[in-house]
Amino acid sequence: QVQLVESGGGLVQAGGSLRLSCAASGRTFSGYVMAWFRQAPGKERDFVAGITGTGSTTNYADSVKGRFTISRDNAKNTVYLQMNSLKPEDTAVYYCAGRGGTIIATIATTYNYWGQGTQVTVSS
Repeated sequence: QVQLVESGGGLVQAGGSLRLSCAASGRTFSGYVMAWFRQAPGKERDFVAGITGTGSTTNYADSVKGRFTISRDNAKNTVYLQMNSLKPEDTAVYYCAGRGGTIIATIATTYNYWGQGTQVTVSS
């Protein structure tokens, strides 16, 4: 079993930056693909970014390309999401997720492990 705990959310003005962290405990962290999803009120949980176990491959939703960066530190069992040039439409609860294998899936139901979520609010 893998436990995931997110941190780093908050309120920021448009154009600002935030860095989310997701600390993992349990089984071998480097064996898991990790991803960030987000869910705005009344909307589905959408893929934001993902990274393979070694960190060699990343994938991003078109809406965040060039603004967000996902990274991981396997020595610290932590995955990060650096968010720059934030927009009001980025407002959502952000979730960290993990799955076995080497494929960065973009569908939420394919991930086995989830954190509790952290709120990100971007004011205009």
